[in-house]
Amino acid sequence: MSSEPKHPTESAELPHYHGHRQRLRERFHAAGADALSDYELLEMVLFAAQPRRDMKPLAKALLKKFGSFAEVIHAPGPLLREVEGVGEAVVTQLKLIAAAASRIAKGELKQRHALSSWQEVITYCRTSMAFAEKEQFRLLFLDKRNHLIADEVQQTGTVDHTPVYPREVIKRALELSATAIILVHNHPSGDPTPSQADIRMTKAIVDIAKPLGIAVHDHIIVGKNGHSSLRGLQLI
Repeated sequence: MSSEPKHPTESAELPHYHGHRQRLRERFHAAGADALSDYELLEMVLFAAQPRRDMKPLAKALLKKFGSFAEVIHAPGPLLREVEGVGEAVVTQLKLIAAAASRIAKGELKQRHALSSWQEVITYCRTSMAFAEKEQFRLLFLDKRNHLIADEVQQTGTVDHTPVYPREVIKRALELSATAIILVHNHPSGDPTPSQADIRMTKAIVDIAKPLGIAVHDHIIVGKNGHSSLRGLQLI
């Protein structure tokens, strides 16, 4: 009887993507996320959802359908499931990453003076709302030091309209003892250009807030293609 050790057959060898996963991890740890392309970063995100599958084709398919890493993780679940290979584990993993990004951005904003960290305000607003499929109207309530007291989505509408009631906005600011507010809403079309309705609504809120000593610092409109500031555009 031969005493030579048995060699594993080709079918018993580790799948080819195991080495690929390890190389991606090593590159990520050595050079950071900027060293990876969008599809490679998305692959790494999906490793946990599908431990025994090559995720490169799925990552590329998701990017082809939605356009960017951010658009993939914020895409609605039903649209994600239209991509072959996407199941509940993948949807959960993508939504977990989206929630983590929003929580981190909000945490950074809460630790800072809102007006002196305007980029954090914009980052949080875009992370939270830019890729939503329906319009949302969000209010950031600030204290006299311009620190964030509360962040609330007051209304959710359709793909192109959200009903906003100026007196309800100011009523909530008074309930929270806020001395300033920042209005935020998204345009699901992607174009953040303010409409005439946006401008009229903002001016109505300003007119009610001013006599009560509540400042409206800005109305920010976010979309996939950027953001607009009504104050920056000198519309308020």
